[in-house]
Amino acid sequence: MAPMKVLLIFNPRAASGRSRDLLPDIERALTGHNIQHDVLHSESAGHAVELAAGASLAAYDGLIAVGGDGTLFEVLNGLYQHEKDKRIPLGVIPMGTGNAFSRDLGLQAGDWQQAVKLIAQNRQIKVDVGKVSTPEDCFYFLNIIGMGFAVDAGLTAVRFKPLGKVAYTLGTLWQTLKLGSYPLQIEIDGALIEQDNVFVEISNTRYTGTSFLMAPSAQMDDGLLDVTLLRKLPRLRLLRLFPTIYSGKHVDYEEVSVMQAKVIRLLHPPGLTLAADGEFRGKSPAEITCLHQDLTLFGA
Repeated sequence: MAPMKVLLIFNPRAASGRSRDLLPDIERALTGHNIQHDVLHSESAGHAVELAAGASLAAYDGLIAVGGDGTLFEVLNGLYQHEKDKRIPLGVIPMGTGNAFSRDLGLQAGDWQQAVKLIAQNRQIKVDVGKVSTPEDCFYFLNIIGMGFAVDAGLTAVRFKPLGKVAYTLGTLWQTLKLGSYPLQIEIDGALIEQDNVFVEISNTRYTGTSFLMAPSAQMDDGLLDVTLLRKLPRLRLLRLFPTIYSGKHVDYEEVSVMQAKVIRLLHPPGLTLAADGEFRGKSPAEITCLHQDLTLFGA
């Protein structure tokens, strides 16, 4: 049997640059598992999309994102610029700050040894992909897309990224002090919901950020996206709710609504920034669709 051959798209800026020092170890581990590999280095934001889109995938058995959730998001969107029958299995070696998606594969941030073993086992699974359509854009996500408070917290967390995992917590606490809401109109599989809202999170997998269990019941292969809505509430109530996101108990609060859907339309308000897999891209209005088991992934 011929050895596996994979293409790595590596983000040297992941984990505030700490990933750069580990690349030689990752390459040695791949070689030790009889996996041939080539490496492409992303040089700036968006470059991994170009690298994945421009690669000749027929020469490889897999495409591997080495970095954080943002790197995986870019590689996914580059892969989806290829025709469906030309796409190869996608893998991830988690080297970022959050790596929320990888947790549903049983991988923690920086757990590159186990990730290499997972790729070497060559077990392939089919997973759902979220498709986002706005008037100006179309893109894909694997983990989560949000609008409102959580996006504002993510934008704030960018400033704290050098501090590591605590960045997302600090961003959230800062936004709690500035708590705001907006009049939401959202259509969930055809049913219209209108309420004074704090955030919308639409999840394909369970975690977001570093360890926020946003969607405890989410499954990445069930053909459904899990929608979490938080309606307006007092600041003190939000401060009480916030710690429960680590355990998923926030879904028990009366201000939180949880539902599942195949198609979600964010209708109003217009012009709010969207955050997909930790990357800020697009603005409302938007339509989010679940593409059932549309992607082949290296997984357990």
